[in-house]
Amino acid sequence: MSEKFYITTPIYYVNAEPHIGHAYTTIVADVLNRFHKLAGSNTFFLTGTDEHGDKIVAAAENAGQTPKEYTDRISGMFQDLWPRLNISNNAFIRTTDAYHQETVQNILSLVKEKDDIYFSEYEGLYCFGCERFYTEKELVDGKCPDHQKEPDIIKEANYFFRMSRYQEWLIEHITENPSFIRPERYRNEVLSFLSEPLEDLCISRPKSRLKWGITLPFDEDFVTYVWFDALINYVSALGYPEGAAFQDFWPVAQHVIAKDILKPHGIYWPCMLKSAGIEPYQHLNVHGYWNINAGKMSKSVGNVVEPLELVDIYGLDPFRYFLMREMAFGLDSEFSEDALVQRLNADLANDLGNLVSRSLTMVHKYFEGALPSAGPSNEEDEALKNNAVLLIEIYQGHMNQLAFHKALMAVWEVISDVNKYIDQMAPWVLAKSEPERLKTVINHIFETLRIVAGLVWPFIPASAEKIQEQLGLTHKGDQCRLVDLRTWGLEKPAHPILKAPGLFPRIDLKRKEKDAPPAATKKKPRKAKTDEKPSAISFKDFQKLDLRIGVIIAAEEIPDSKKLLKLTVDMGEERERTVVAGIKEHYRKETLPGVQVLLVANLEPVKLMGVESQGMLLAAGDKGGLHLITPDSAAMPGARVK
Repeated sequence: MSEKFYITTPIYYVNAEPHIGHAYTTIVADVLNRFHKLAGSNTFFLTGTDEHGDKIVAAAENAGQTPKEYTDRISGMFQDLWPRLNISNNAFIRTTDAYHQETVQNILSLVKEKDDIYFSEYEGLYCFGCERFYTEKELVDGKCPDHQKEPDIIKEANYFFRMSRYQEWLIEHITENPSFIRPERYRNEVLSFLSEPLEDLCISRPKSRLKWGITLPFDEDFVTYVWFDALINYVSALGYPEGAAFQDFWPVAQHVIAKDILKPHGIYWPCMLKSAGIEPYQHLNVHGYWNINAGKMSKSVGNVVEPLELVDIYGLDPFRYFLMREMAFGLDSEFSEDALVQRLNADLANDLGNLVSRSLTMVHKYFEGALPSAGPSNEEDEALKNNAVLLIEIYQGHMNQLAFHKALMAVWEVISDVNKYIDQMAPWVLAKSEPERLKTVINHIFETLRIVAGLVWPFIPASAEKIQEQLGLTHKGDQCRLVDLRTWGLEKPAHPILKAPGLFPRIDLKRKEKDAPPAATKKKPRKAKTDEKPSAISFKDFQKLDLRIGVIIAAEEIPDSKKLLKLTVDMGEERERTVVAGIKEHYRKETLPGVQVLLVANLEPVKLMGVESQGMLLAAGDKGGLHLITPDSAAMPGARVK
C-alpha cells in the first residue's frame, strides 16, 4: 500500500442545502481516509463547495441575497455539517477563494498557449439546471435526464476547449489502466460514450449573460464555465504547481463522486489535465444513488433526507454505519428508516453492543477489571485467534476494492464467532470449575475485541474509540495500526478495563408526526380496558416486590415454542435460577449470555411449556419491540434494587 493517500469529494454545488447524498459521499471519503491512516499512510482529505454559475445567481435572487452573501451562507452549512458527522478532512476549498481563482486562470493560460482553446460561435441544446450543452443522443424523450425538462436552444459566441484532440489518448489510458474508473460498469459507460466522436467543450459564458464567475485571463468579457473552474480545485487545494502537497499527494489522487457527474470527471477532467501537462489522477470512484420510494432523491421532487435530523434521532455512528453497510458501492440503494432501525438493532445493539457489554462484565466479575495472563490454548482458542487475524487480511482486501459492505460483513462474522465462543466456553462455568482455563478464554475474547474495535474505527470512529478506552488500550483511533492488530497479544491494557454501559441502545421508530391533522378531525378511539391507566398502589405494596440484578449465563430454545426462551440466570450468592421469558422474537439466544437483567425474584414458581420458571424478567414494550431493562453499568449479580 502507498505511504501516501489523497482522497477528495466533489466540491458540492451550493444551490441547495446539504442532504443525505452529500453526507454519504463525504462519509465514504472519510472512511477511506481513516482506513488508509489505519494502514499507516500519510493522508490528505479534501472537500469543499462549488460556488459559480447560473444556478447560484438564480438561487441568490430567490433568497433575496447577492451571490456572495448566498454562497457564504450555504457554504457555511457544509462547513458546519462535516464536524458534526465526524469528518476528518484536512482542507475545505471554496471556488470563490482567491488562490483557487488564480490557479484556474493560470491553467487556462497554459491550455490557451498550447492552442487547445479557440473562439467560435455555437448553437446547441442547453440545460440551465445542469449548466451545460447536451447532444440529442444524451436526452431522454427530448428532455434532460436529470431535470426532466426540454433544454433551451442557445446560439452564442464562446471559447472552446479542444477536448476532441485527447479522445484517442483517453481511450488508450482507460483501456491500459482498468482501475482508472471503478467500479467497472462506470469505466464501460465512459468507454461507450467515447466510442462516438467527442465534441469540443464550451468553457466560457459571456458576461452579457453571466457575471458571477472567474474572468478568463485572455478575455475580460467572459467568465469561465463552471465545470472547467470547479474541477481544478483538486490541484489548486494542493498548491499547484510548486506546492509541496501537490508534489507529495497528486500522484496518488483518488476522487469519490456520484454517478450523475461521471462525464465531467471521467472525460472533461482527464483531458484538461493532459492538456495542462499534469499527470491524471489514480482512481475515479463512482457510487450510485440513494433512492427514496424507488426514485432518485431530488430537491425538486421534495424527497430529500436531512442527515442531521437522522443523526439527532439515532446517533451519529449508527447513521454512518447504516449508510456504509446498506449500500453496495457503485449500485443504487433504497433508503428506508425502517431498514435503518432494523439494521442498527440487529448489528449494533444486539451483536456488537451486547458482545462488548457481556465481555467486559465478565472481566469485572471474575478478575475485578484486570486482564489476567493467558495460559495454554486449545483448539477452540486457536480457531478464534486464526479467524480474527485472518479477518484483517480479508477486511483490507475488501476495503481496497471499495467493498465496504463486505468488509463490515466480514467483521460481523467474527463478532458472531466470539459470541459463539463465549457460549461454547461458558466462562460462568469455568469460573467455578477451571479458573486457570478461564484466564485463557478471557484473553482470547479481549484480543478479538481489540481487533474488531480497530477495524470498525473508520466506520464508527467515536464508538470504536469508546470500546478501545473501555479495553484500556493506549493506541486509540488514528493511533491504531493494522500492523499492530496483526500481532496477537501485542498491546495489554494500560489501565483497568472499564465497566461498559450500553453502546447502542435499541431504537424504535417513534418520531414526532409532521403536519398531523388537527385534533378535531381525528377520531378518538375507545380504549380497551387493558390500556387503561393502572390504579395507584401504596409504597408498602411496592416494597413487597424483591427486584434484583441477575446475569444471564445461558439461553436455550424451548421445543415447540415460538416466543419462549429458557434462561439460566446468575443471582450472586444464591443458586442459579431458571427463568422462562417471552423474548425469543426480539433477542437471539447467542447474544444473551453475559447480559445483566432486572428480575422479580420473589414470585411463586410457575410451569411454562413444561419448564419451571423461578422469576420474571422486566422489559419495556413499544413499536420497536421488547427492550430488556438493564443497569447503566455493570452491577453485582444479586444486587437488590432500592
